[in-house]
Amino acid sequence: MTNATETSNGTPLLLVVAVALIDPDRRLLVAQRPAGKALAGLWEFPGGKVEPGERPEETLIRELEEELGIVVREPCLAPLTFASHAYESFHLLMPLYVCRRWEGFVTPREGQNLRWVKAADLRKLEMPPADEPLIPFLMDLLAG
Repeated sequence: MTNATETSNGTPLLLVVAVALIDPDRRLLVAQRPAGKALAGLWEFPGGKVEPGERPEETLIRELEEELGIVVREPCLAPLTFASHAYESFHLLMPLYVCRRWEGFVTPREGQNLRWVKAADLRKLEMPPADEPLIPFLMDLLAG
């Protein structure tokens, strides 16, 4: 089993999962894509590709430990919405989870820049096209 199938026009379908980590001050964590990677310099929510045999929650638990050095328990991951976006060479399907509780301190383990931002400030950041439609959901969630 693989996480990439094809759409009706033959474009690969890629399943990637992301999380909105929310701190006690109601800020969200975003990471900057490093130089040398696709969409380098853009800000995105932490997460990664769902590997064969993994559930999205397992992917987030693994990726958050690898990328940020934090431990997340599955009951602390709540699905919020998803993005479906056609890039030139693939179609991305990206569930977005919310997490308010984790163990440890967020640390950039892969040399990436990290930033905590208010939901309203997400629009000021350059983000990948697939991430942009997620912003209104986060603004609604964190309004007030």
